[in-house]
Formats: sequence, C-alpha cells, structure tokens
Amino acid sequence: MRRTSPLGLLVAAVLGGGVGFLVDHVLTLSGRPTFSPAWGLPILLALLGALALALAWPVRRSVRTPGAPRVDPFRAVRIAILAKASSLVGAVFGGAAVGLLLYVTTRPVSPALGSMATTIATIAAGAALVVAALVAEHFCSLPKDPDEREPDDAEPGAPAH
Repeated sequence: MRRTSPLGLLVAAVLGGGVGFLVDHVLTLSGRPTFSPAWGLPILLALLGALALALAWPVRRSVRTPGAPRVDPFRAVRIAILAKASSLVGAVFGGAAVGLLLYVTTRPVSPALGSMATTIATIAAGAALVVAALVAEHFCSLPKDPDEREPDDAEPGAPAH
C-alpha cells in the first residue's frame, strides 16, 4: 500500500473548496442564507483524528518495542486504510470550509461572527484531522520481513555494484 500523496490531498482540498464556494453561491442566487457548518462537524473531525491515532498507537508500539505483543498485519492494514481515508476526509471538509469562508468574505455584506467561527473551526479541525491521519498512517508502517527482498537487491554476502 502506498502512502497518501500530498498532491492527492491538495486536489481533494481544492475540489472541496470549489464545492463549498459553489454551494454558497447557489444558495445566495436562490435567495437563501449561506451555509455554515454546525459545531458538531469540527468536533467529529477532531474525534476522528483522535480515534485514528488511538487505533494506530498499538501498531507503532508493536513495531518499535521489542517485548510488545505482535499486532496482526491485517489489522494494521485496516487501520492504515482508515487513516488514509481520514486524511482525505479532512482535506475535503477543510477545503470545503475554506471555500465557504472565501465566498462569505468576498461578499459586500459582513458575515456574522458566529457563522465565521464554526467555519474557521471546521478548517482547523480538517487540518488537524489530516495531520493526525498522516501520523497514524506512519504509525502503521510495518518493517519488511528479513526474507522479503526486492528483485533488484543483491544476494546476501554478494559484492555490491
């Protein structure tokens, strides 16, 4: 499994930002108030980041500590996939909140501070989720078994070219 690429996270954030901007624009065109996330969203994003780290910690401990109980590799892969998905979710929701904030700040009327606070909190929680998920994904990296060699690796004891 490959690690999450920064380019993929950037694309997800930009797409999320475009959707957030577009949603507010369509709402404004239809005469409705702009969208502002509820306080539950940044809280859930932060909890998801904490959960990913909590699930990945035993895997890290198993790999780093010599006497620690061994973790099932399939469990480590599942947690790594959760972390990868969480980083994408954080990028999309953080980007969408940036799009919402960008739209509201470009309007001639000043937005209410309460709606800006939840949007800024969502941006911060999305960024925190991305960081926590990338750390959790790193925690789930298992070392290669000594008997697994790449095809281009030299035989043990053979001179290097």
